[in-house]
Amino acid sequence: MGMEDHKLRVFCTVAETKSFSKASEIIHLTQPAVSLQIQALEETYETKLFDRSSSTVVLTRAGEILYKYAKEILALYAAAEKDIGEITGLVKGSISIGASTTIGNYVLPAVISDFKKKNPKIKIHLLVGNTKRIVELLNAGNIDLGLVEGEVTRYKLMTEKLLSDELTLIVPAFHPWAKKKEVSMLDIIKEPFIFREEGSGTRQVIEKYLSKRGITPQNMKVTTILGSTEAIKEAVENGTGISIVSKWAVRRESRYGSIRFLKFKEGRMLRNFSLIFNKNTVTSYAADEFLAYLRSYPFDKLLP
Repeated sequence: MGMEDHKLRVFCTVAETKSFSKASEIIHLTQPAVSLQIQALEETYETKLFDRSSSTVVLTRAGEILYKYAKEILALYAAAEKDIGEITGLVKGSISIGASTTIGNYVLPAVISDFKKKNPKIKIHLLVGNTKRIVELLNAGNIDLGLVEGEVTRYKLMTEKLLSDELTLIVPAFHPWAKKKEVSMLDIIKEPFIFREEGSGTRQVIEKYLSKRGITPQNMKVTTILGSTEAIKEAVENGTGISIVSKWAVRRESRYGSIRFLKFKEGRMLRNFSLIFNKNTVTSYAADEFLAYLRSYPFDKLLP
């Protein structure tokens, strides 16, 4: 990867986000550095590439032409790297993966460490954020692939189911229900309940499941709203209330017995973990290796 294609990457990111500030966040460069890269390109072609007069940053006619070629050039670089990697048999390079919180915190770390044992030369960058953020990173070309939970149909991306996830009721070990195997939704609404914040993928699944059974969060005794699964587990262990989280998130606690999980009498609460890709990206040889590894990974062995 040379200087020239770095400039082109910066240029494409500005063109796609229509903003110097957004682009600088995504590429991890300061805004002045982004402006300098664009200026250097404008000097090379002796013309303006962006019209900065309106409120958003718009490509000029010359900018549109360069954008079309820049996308092809970057795809060719990726393809060259991939073909050379195949003949040298050296699987190296780096992969950037974006994952939403449950997957990023509880599923991927084990998978990545197993993958690294087989492919020590591949560098992996894992970015964890909510689903909306992962989609943004993918669209800007900053990650090679995304892994998200819940609904992604409204984004124009290629999606593929990776595995299913079961959400489960969690109670502290000293709770009267701790000895039970399953519990009814009608009992749950009588207990102090801890919810995730609005916009969380986990919360959307719970609300959908409840509304199918005629229950809204208003019917529940929601006493606490917390911004992360870690905080929720901590609160449940301390007896603040009960909650619903991914089975993946309580692997360790259920092994140690500090938290028990229960099934719902009304049926399982399931959702998918999906892979998401951009339609027009050429994935690198390293990314292909990781994808093949993910698709055949025995996830079940990780669950208790």
